[in-house]
Amino acid sequence: MIIEEAAAFRTEIAGARRVVVKAGSSSLTTPQGTIDADRIDALVDVLAMQKAAGREIVFVSSGAIAAGLGPLGLTRRPSDLATQQAAASVGQGLLVARYTSSFARYGIRVGQVLLTADDMMRRAHHRNAQRTLEQLLALGVVPIVNENDTVATDEIRFGDNDRLAALVSHIVRAEALILLSDVDALYTGDPREPGARRITDVRGPQDLADVKLGGSGRVGTGGMVTKVEAARIAGGASVPVVLTNAASAAAALSGEPVGTYFHPEAHRPSTRHLWLAHATVGHGRLVLDPGAVDAVVRRRKSLLPAGVTGVQGDFTAGDPVDVVDENGRVVARGLVNYDAGEIPSLMGRSTRWLAREMGPEYEREIIHRDDLVVLDRESDREGAR
Repeated sequence: MIIEEAAAFRTEIAGARRVVVKAGSSSLTTPQGTIDADRIDALVDVLAMQKAAGREIVFVSSGAIAAGLGPLGLTRRPSDLATQQAAASVGQGLLVARYTSSFARYGIRVGQVLLTADDMMRRAHHRNAQRTLEQLLALGVVPIVNENDTVATDEIRFGDNDRLAALVSHIVRAEALILLSDVDALYTGDPREPGARRITDVRGPQDLADVKLGGSGRVGTGGMVTKVEAARIAGGASVPVVLTNAASAAAALSGEPVGTYFHPEAHRPSTRHLWLAHATVGHGRLVLDPGAVDAVVRRRKSLLPAGVTGVQGDFTAGDPVDVVDENGRVVARGLVNYDAGEIPSLMGRSTRWLAREMGPEYEREIIHRDDLVVLDRESDREGAR
């Protein structure tokens, strides 16, 4: 059911002490790709006011590549990776310099934090990012977070800062996430087309049933697809999300019923489980029989060798791997305790037999339940009924 009536005052947003705000390229640059100083100053005015009111702000900013287009004489976003990285290298310095100058009007210091997907995937890097962000906030600094587009490849080709913002909101245990776009809310279709309806509230997948998500813009990489996915990630971490445009930033932060409000889930998962689910990529696959799928997905048990029927890919102990059913559907992801080459000789065996025949070091799970996160949410809900 799509909710169209006026939304109520959003007390969770208004009362949030620590907030992550993400702005896309289109909110920060001119159509020609140069930095729009007036837009940045207007947004900084809002963020500085929020900080003066006692809030902690983490600002996730796109725009490095877009900001580099004008100085390099480019009229549109380049398609080749090397030029994208060059544009990011030029644009990132300009972008941060502009933020530094704009926040300085209020006596506020900023700190640049550049992250890649690899930083999120590597547990040690993930913890380091968390410590850095927490310390910056403790020192009264506004962290300016961006993807490290000068070295990232997957991020430039496929990603956007929406997903990064959702992960950062969990890392810093934010109480709200504001996604600023060039569109004032989520619509059932292109808002320029007749019949497209605005959605004010999203409580679950059923509210998105009639939504046709668009692609990316001219200077940015994201679209509504990435924003809805980011809202799902943040909401799954119990962080409420508002999607709106930059002009409505102040109203959104005040809890006014602007944009689209994504209601959070009540349960906040552990940082480890959220990291596994959304910040890692499986290095291989383990195929399970139906009994093992039931044990892992519905009963939340560890994955034992007896339930594994196949191994795909090349991975080492400690790597994240996808767990799939006999049809190849990914149902979970976890940190494996064995190298890929070791597992075929263990498949179908009980841990007791393995300990007796191969040694006590083999009396352990393929993946311990503490290192395992269920990804097949629908099956999980069915099992809970």
